[in-house]
Amino acid sequence: MIVEALQQAVIRLVTLDPEVWDAARVSLSVSGVATIVAILLGLPLGATVALSRFRGKRALVTVLNAMMALPTVVVGLVIYGLLSRSGPLGGAELLYTRGAMVIGQTVLALPIVAALAIAALQQADPRLRPTAWSLGATPWQARWTVVRECRGGLVAAGAAAFGRVFAEVGVSMMLGGNLRFETRNLATGVAFETGKGEFAVGLALGMVLLAVALGVNALVAVLQPARRVHG
Repeated sequence: MIVEALQQAVIRLVTLDPEVWDAARVSLSVSGVATIVAILLGLPLGATVALSRFRGKRALVTVLNAMMALPTVVVGLVIYGLLSRSGPLGGAELLYTRGAMVIGQTVLALPIVAALAIAALQQADPRLRPTAWSLGATPWQARWTVVRECRGGLVAAGAAAFGRVFAEVGVSMMLGGNLRFETRNLATGVAFETGKGEFAVGLALGMVLLAVALGVNALVAVLQPARRVHG
């Protein structure tokens, strides 16, 4: 059965089956936008926390680390309540749209980016900022120097966030509704097609999901050494 399903899955991939490739397009667009938003918000937050001293810093770091393991169904439930017709944001009519999926995935990705950015920046050489100051750099320029030296870890933080949301099911199912050719992505497609007995379609979707995940990690592995040597 597995061999036959694998053959059918390959045929679907080669013939550009819209059932498979549209789900891939939804996954890439939604998870890509969510990751970009999380990076734009999470990297400044992580840099501010890592490179500043303030009361409650340790507690904030602990909270961000804990939020990295947020259950997707809990996030989906809370955002569902906010976006439902009886919720405070119901008027926006975002429920069961890609916009709602982006919001949910951003909530999942943001603490990952921030927490991993903090970890990367805290491992930087403590002499970097004093050296930059001695050379006449402003406080902002000194911070930017630290960020540039840790860019490999920051790239990894973004990749980890993308990997987290690209393969998640709970938020996408609850907020997107798994609507065919509209909000069905690779992860929800695998669950749905396999559940109704279409193992070949589920396998094809899973193959694309796995290929993208491996591709992102391979890209990060290539970029990090290249950046270190170039720097």
